[in-house]
Amino acid sequence: MSWYSANHAYLPGGVAADVRIEVANGRIAAVERGAAQPDDVRLPGLVMPGFANTHSHAFHRALRGRTHESPEGAPGTFWTWRGQMYDLASRLDPDNYFALARATYAEMALAGVTSVGEFHYLHHAPGGRPYADPNAMGSALAAAAAEAGIRLTLLDTCYLAGGLSAAGPLPLEPLQLRFTDGTATAWADRVKLLRDGESFRVGAAVHSVRAVPREQLPTVVAAARDRPLHSHLSEQPSENEQSLAAYGRTPTQVLDECGALAPATTVVHATHLTHDDMARLGATHTAVSMCPTTERDLADGIGPARALRDAGCPVVLGSDQHVLIDMLEEARTLEMDERLASEQRGRFSPADLVSALTFDGQQSIGWPDAGELAPGRRADLVALRLDSPRTAGVDPAQAVLAASAADVDTVLVDGRVVVSGGHHLLGDVGQLLRASIGAAWSER
Repeated sequence: MSWYSANHAYLPGGVAADVRIEVANGRIAAVERGAAQPDDVRLPGLVMPGFANTHSHAFHRALRGRTHESPEGAPGTFWTWRGQMYDLASRLDPDNYFALARATYAEMALAGVTSVGEFHYLHHAPGGRPYADPNAMGSALAAAAAEAGIRLTLLDTCYLAGGLSAAGPLPLEPLQLRFTDGTATAWADRVKLLRDGESFRVGAAVHSVRAVPREQLPTVVAAARDRPLHSHLSEQPSENEQSLAAYGRTPTQVLDECGALAPATTVVHATHLTHDDMARLGATHTAVSMCPTTERDLADGIGPARALRDAGCPVVLGSDQHVLIDMLEEARTLEMDERLASEQRGRFSPADLVSALTFDGQQSIGWPDAGELAPGRRADLVALRLDSPRTAGVDPAQAVLAASAADVDTVLVDGRVVVSGGHHLLGDVGQLLRASIGAAWSER
């Protein structure tokens, strides 16, 4: 049992001054208002609940700073980025993926992330040959998150087709063969071998309507019952065009008609939607994971975040391809993109952004007992410094719009100190990243 005290803490009712938090057995046992006591562990600045990163592709971290030009030197596009991503995917095995994911998850911890939803489709060896353990790559991710000290929801992804045309699903490309189990039933059988743990949850994902034929979708939905189900949705206009040509339906309509939209479902990006799409998502209370730093990096466009929230969708946040791992920047950009699109301020209040970062995000990836500083919740504490060049003089209630990952001082995950004084328990995370990224690119 330990007591932590803070000058300011973000409680369910908002920011409060002079707060003491008792932690016992990985849970918050009590929250009190009052001056710090001599035996308390003092936390600097503002203490917030742990952040949830609801959409991650861990191996994409090795693409950072490498995709802004094509290999031929032309300006990078979404499609040249995709080709470089496939090249990287072809180089990974359970060992080097473990090292890369461990470093990536440690970088997340430094940024205040206590739970991550890993959208995992890199299942098999090159050419599609299963490893001796058919979940070797997923197990590598679980081990990596455990060593980095954060919780993992493995959103094991069904990926069956190489795209979509007016004639229907396209064959897989050679580099996509390691993503597939062949059928949704075979995918579901492999996922059944995975087991939840105290810091590990098994979820499910539809890669996209482009990658899972419509007739296979109900099998995925049935297998995901009572677990988080995620899906990429309408990130690029071409996805909508292909779905309309093949099915006469938008991707949202396809998912809805297959029973995929529900409160336990989260769609990712949702950048290019019709009014009918938004109404369907809102009516089913499907959550939407916005990934603003990725969406701007890939020139996807600005999604209708506020309209979706008004329709009834919880809005949550992800760092996706990890062009930046800074969940505070994701939250701030959500609001700033809305300001640019609407020419209005205050589209999401600071409290809205904190909810997206914490409680709503944790719900989206299957951790309903996290995301609040309240008795009985998981003891996830993130202390943000309020004395840095970025945060000095800010109103603590508006710190989410000023602070960055560099201001994260201390992180507890389930009561365990993972980051202290801005340093991760694994040591030099930059060196871990340099070594693992270098190894990933050198492998063939």
